[in-house]
Amino acid sequence: MITAELRKFAWNDRDVDVDDDGFILQPELWDATLALVLAQTDGVNELSEAHWKIIHYVRAYFREHGAVPTVRAMCSESQISLRGFYELFPAGPIRGACRIAGLPKPSGCV
Repeated sequence: MITAELRKFAWNDRDVDVDDDGFILQPELWDATLALVLAQTDGVNELSEAHWKIIHYVRAYFREHGAVPTVRAMCSESQISLRGFYELFPAGPIRGACRIAGLPKPSGCV
């Protein structure tokens, strides 16, 4: 398991660097298996279809715009309420979704 204090962890015969908040610093290493490892650090033991819909949306949005979508856009796109987002991503809708999606820490995340 990774914690915010741990800055590196072994995964799939590689060392993965993370920042103090657990965001991976090598996004090119991200894949579905690593997503599950990252999710487990937030207490999410399985990624549902709803998780994957949001993860793929956030990654596509980031590729296209160079930034993460707003919570409002994520709720609108996924048809999931804000409360539902917190149930899916206990670390917070933006923080949790971006961390699991292998994206950099959004500038607005504290």
